[in-house]
Amino acid sequence: MGVFTYEMEVITEIPTAKMFNAVVLDGDNLLPKIIPQAIKNVELLEGDGGPGSIKKITFGEGSQFKYVKHKVDAVDKENLSYGYSVIEGDALLNNELEKIVYETKVSPSPSGGGSICKNTSKYYTIGEFKIQEEQIKAGKDKASALYKAFEAYLLANPDAY
Repeated sequence: MGVFTYEMEVITEIPTAKMFNAVVLDGDNLLPKIIPQAIKNVELLEGDGGPGSIKKITFGEGSQFKYVKHKVDAVDKENLSYGYSVIEGDALLNNELEKIVYETKVSPSPSGGGSICKNTSKYYTIGEFKIQEEQIKAGKDKASALYKAFEAYLLANPDAY
């Protein structure tokens, strides 16, 4: 088994608290609204949304994946951070991956007023499986597009959150 880690950052115009509230605290409701082609729905299967909760994300028609289940590892409203692990679903690449752990931190941008959304992704591989550069780039592109979709929604709805 190996662990492959990558990080990425997206800078948005949205203030930190507003971005965290939209992405983390209300993301399950917003995702199917702002990117319905990618996310069909998010279901809370166990828990109250806090640590230990299990969620199922069903992807839209155009997605390469059908669904994933993830377990919420941490929600830190004070430090604007969130962590979860993908524990089931076809994103685990037919059992080539044991799990994928994501950590998100929202912090103020240096210019003030906006946010830096930093993601750390850890892929726990099984056997000799290796993550390909194309897969990493595709993952980063999708994550960046996701943050930009939240930003566009919040800019179009300035009274939200």
